[in-house]
Amino acid sequence: MGLTRRGLLMPLSAAAAMAAAVTVLVATAVPGAAASAGTSPGAPTSGAPTSDLPASAAPVPEAPVGEVVGAAPLPEADLSHHGYVSFSNGHIAIRIRSENLGPSDVTASTVRLRFSAPLAVTQELPYGCLRSGKATVLCETGGLRAGGGARQTALDLQPAGGPDEVIVRLDTVWNGGVRDTDPKNNVHQVLAPATGDAYAF
Repeated sequence: MGLTRRGLLMPLSAAAAMAAAVTVLVATAVPGAAASAGTSPGAPTSGAPTSDLPASAAPVPEAPVGEVVGAAPLPEADLSHHGYVSFSNGHIAIRIRSENLGPSDVTASTVRLRFSAPLAVTQELPYGCLRSGKATVLCETGGLRAGGGARQTALDLQPAGGPDEVIVRLDTVWNGGVRDTDPKNNVHQVLAPATGDAYAF
């Protein structure tokens, strides 16, 4: 099997929330200024007070804290990746259980696996996974319904150079554009010595 897979749709750019800047003009009193702005000595003071500020320079109402003006709120979901890593006889076995705890569905999700050692040039990758550099593999999970069943991903990889241990870093690089309410349960780092023991994440 080659290093790349043709025809694999792998969305890798996550949607970013837009931030709106709010400018508030503050009028400062100048020492020695006339008590009534816009009037001259001897002018009549009856009637409604006037302002020297043009209409375009009037103070801008301040938006509520945390509110992005003009942007629709992102749907919320909670992606979770758990499983184990074992390393023995030159093979790294990885099992991943991906699920969505809700409340919104996730249309697509991509998991990234980064290794402390480069991988051998030739790798047998499961369907939905591809190489992304010398020490990185990307795997798609497909759609994940809120509270639905988990998706399983199994990999058997070979590092280059015969290391005595590997560090595996796992995270989500695409979640369908939702806002993850608990990102801690989909970001992991595992140290696996070449002993064959299974290390959970």
